[in-house]
Amino acid sequence: MTEHKTIDEAVRAVLCDVLGLKAEDVAAFDADTELFGALPELDSMAVAGLLTEMEDRLDIIIEDDEVDGELFENYGNLLKFAKEKTADTAACAFGEEE
Repeated sequence: MTEHKTIDEAVRAVLCDVLGLKAEDVAAFDADTELFGALPELDSMAVAGLLTEMEDRLDIIIEDDEVDGELFENYGNLLKFAKEKTADTAACAFGEEE
């Protein structure tokens, strides 16, 4: 549970840092908060920066084929994706250890 809170905090921090959004505005985001198309700061160029920063902060790798319009539709989708990617990365790292 703490891990998911940390992922949530990291994703919110990325949104603030990359898009230049106010922390109090991003703190108010819920699962249904629309992102792409609703936030003028989140354009196609910002998407690349956002994904790169998520990779760096969450220690994940995001493949091109994993990125689609639904990912940035709302905050809930973005957070769910981040949680799944961190879980996948942890599972792979654990499974590779001998």
